[in-house]
Amino acid sequence: MQHDMLEDVKVLCHSSIKIDMERTIYFDPYKVDKYYNDADIIFITHDHYDHYSEEDIKKVRKSDTFIVIPEDMFTKVLKLGMDEKYIVRVQPNKEYSIGNIKFQTIPAYNITKQFHPKENGWVGYILQLDGIKYYIAGDTDMTEDNENVNCDVAFVPVGGTFTMDYREAAKLVNKIKPKIAVPIHYGLIVGTKQDAEHFVNLLDKGIEGRILIKS
Repeated sequence: MQHDMLEDVKVLCHSSIKIDMERTIYFDPYKVDKYYNDADIIFITHDHYDHYSEEDIKKVRKSDTFIVIPEDMFTKVLKLGMDEKYIVRVQPNKEYSIGNIKFQTIPAYNITKQFHPKENGWVGYILQLDGIKYYIAGDTDMTEDNENVNCDVAFVPVGGTFTMDYREAAKLVNKIKPKIAVPIHYGLIVGTKQDAEHFVNLLDKGIEGRILIKS
């Protein structure tokens, strides 16, 4: 039986994702329900409160947790009391690795809105685990930078207002053709479960839409 690519993946809420494979990895931890302190790596896409939450980082980090951040957040993260050797500063369109975990950064920005300017250098991530490429888009519109992404699983914002809405998200996914697409960035601050359902309904045949936020 084929391994389910999402078997070890949870969308906790909003854009907060946890992957438990050879390492325990969080993306943009937010509204974490208790202290787990189990993160090997924390990836932060950008500096907004619903993506970079110091309170939630404290709930998942341990003494040797790596935190991956866009360059402009370095001073802020140092003030958290993190050892500099565990802070990985990233720029868009680059490749990195932490131990045997390889990842690359994809620019994440708005085209027609002011919330996420391209010049901030904020990012999405493509992470390779067990031979599977997971793309976590960050807060973005469909752009010339992300419409050529190559991945097996795509996590894309569908809530609109600050990011793509479900129509644009479906258009992006139908272009990059992952095997599975997971809607995120809805249900708390902006967007509804209906947005997630509409998104899934607009996907081309051959792309499985999977709603992981329990609501």
